[in-house]
Amino acid sequence: MYTPSETADICSQKGFEKVQKNLIAKLLLGFIGGAMISLGYVAYMKIVAMTPEELSFLGTFIGAAVFPIGLIVILLAGGELVTGNMVAVASAWFNKKVSGAQVIQNWLVITLANFAGALFVAYFFGHLVGLTSQGNYLHELLTVADAKLAATPLQAFVSGIGCNWFVALGVWLSYGCKDSAGKILGIWFPIMIFVLLGFQHSVANMFVLSDAIIEGHIGIAAFFSNIIPVYFGNIVGGVLFVAFPYYMSYQKGH
Repeated sequence: MYTPSETADICSQKGFEKVQKNLIAKLLLGFIGGAMISLGYVAYMKIVAMTPEELSFLGTFIGAAVFPIGLIVILLAGGELVTGNMVAVASAWFNKKVSGAQVIQNWLVITLANFAGALFVAYFFGHLVGLTSQGNYLHELLTVADAKLAATPLQAFVSGIGCNWFVALGVWLSYGCKDSAGKILGIWFPIMIFVLLGFQHSVANMFVLSDAIIEGHIGIAAFFSNIIPVYFGNIVGGVLFVAFPYYMSYQKGH
């Protein structure tokens, strides 16, 4: 592994490179990012739906262990995920490599592309193919959607902080490892834990709630009532709980 100081420099450079990508690359890679996270969530819900009720914790555990494949694909094969960019691009901003306007622009473009990928999976794979629109799978989808919407705005915001604290750490650890095996392990465990704890991820929620809208279970107002506080919680988790403390500890003044 690289040292924490070296990892901080790599993260900052990665953030700079993300901002420098052209619009087409951002949209394509962002679409992939949203789709991969959504497909990971489909796998999670199918495992939970197939697990007998008396073994529900085991199903949740196995599902949580499968979900990280989405971020592994994004970070190793290529993709852009706004929650990961919240730590990388913020690190570049703290180091004055990018402007505040570039940070906002990057997050906005990647968010829209992530949403497009999530919506694609929700309609074509979830609804049209039937991965989340039939039997126990539909029941699990609606159960997950209702659980997310049951949170108050404050609960959703704080849950978003917890989620992206772990996601940003997964991104950070992947940058800190020199080989693929290390990167996979560095990503796997933080992501598995955030899913197991039930923290809320804005892009994953875009998929689940969009799918619930497609199935006629909820309305658009419910979608935004959850996504907005979770999204801002994700920003706080990635920027203030990972990028900022590591910048202050390993870069500022060194």
